[in-house]
Amino acid sequence: MKLLVQLMKDKLGAVSLAVVASTLLIGLCAPLLAPHDPNEVHMELRFAEASWSYWLGNDHLGRCVLSRLIYGIRPSVLWVLVALASSAFIGAALGFVAGYFKGKMDSLLMRLCDCMLSFPGYVMTLAIVGMLGAGLENILITFVLMKWAWFARVIRTVVMQFADADYVKFAKTLGVGHFRIMVKHIVPVALPDLAVISSSTFGSMILQISGLSFLGLGIQAPHAEWGMMLNEARSVMFSRPELMLIPGLAIVVVVSAVNFLSDALQTALDPKLMTAKRGAKTRIFAAFPKLRGKEVA
Repeated sequence: MKLLVQLMKDKLGAVSLAVVASTLLIGLCAPLLAPHDPNEVHMELRFAEASWSYWLGNDHLGRCVLSRLIYGIRPSVLWVLVALASSAFIGAALGFVAGYFKGKMDSLLMRLCDCMLSFPGYVMTLAIVGMLGAGLENILITFVLMKWAWFARVIRTVVMQFADADYVKFAKTLGVGHFRIMVKHIVPVALPDLAVISSSTFGSMILQISGLSFLGLGIQAPHAEWGMMLNEARSVMFSRPELMLIPGLAIVVVVSAVNFLSDALQTALDPKLMTAKRGAKTRIFAAFPKLRGKEVA
C-alpha cells in the first residue's frame, strides 16, 4: 500500500501503472470485450475502412482489426508476463542459494550464469528459437532459459550484502533455520531490486516476442499477435498505413508505459533517488523562479 501511494505521487508513474493495468485487464477479458471473433474471415470486407461494426477496419482477410488487437494482448503481454514470472522465480531462487550459502554452490551457479550472459541476448534468443522451432511455447521456453541468469546474478549480489549482517548472525546463533532466515530477513530487502529488474525486463521481452513474430519466428497464423499484425500489413504499408500504425502504436505505448513504470518504481523504492530528484527540482526552481508552482518533468 505504501508503495502504491508513492507511485501515485509520480504523475507519469501513475499514468503508466494505469496503462499497464488496463492492458492486462483488457487481455484477460478479451472474449468479453472483442466485438468479433479475431479469426473470422470475411473476404467481402477485405481491407474495408473503419465502420460502426468494425471500428478499426478489416485486414487482408476481412478480419476485425480491433478484435485482433485486443486478443493480441494475450501472447504479446500476458504470456510474456508468465514467462517473466517463471524466469524471475527460478533466477531469484538460485540467487538466494548462491548468495546465502556461498562456497562451491555459489561458484558453480555463477560460472553457469557467466556462460549464459556471455552471449548477446537477442542472438541467443534467435538461435534457440531457430533450433526449437517457431511458436509461442518455444519463445516462452527461450525467455525462461535466457533470463533466469540475469535475475540470479543480481539477487545473489543483493543477498550477499545482507547474509553477513549482525541480525542474520544473531538469528543463526539462536538456532533459526536457514529457510526462515531467508524468508523473514533477506527476502524483504531483496524484493525491491527484484521488482525493478522485473519491470525493466518486461518491456524488452514484449519487444522481443513482437520482433520474433514480425520475422515469422513467433506466433503463427491464424492467432492474433501485434508483431504478426505488423508483418501481415507490410504489403499495404503505403496504401493502408493504419494497419501497421495500430499494432505498432500499441507496442510503443505499452513498452513505454512499462519503462516509465520501472523508473517510477525504482524511485519509489530507493529513497536516495527520491531525494536526488527533489534536489534537482529545487535547483531548477532556484535557477528559474518562474517555474515554481508548475509541473517540471
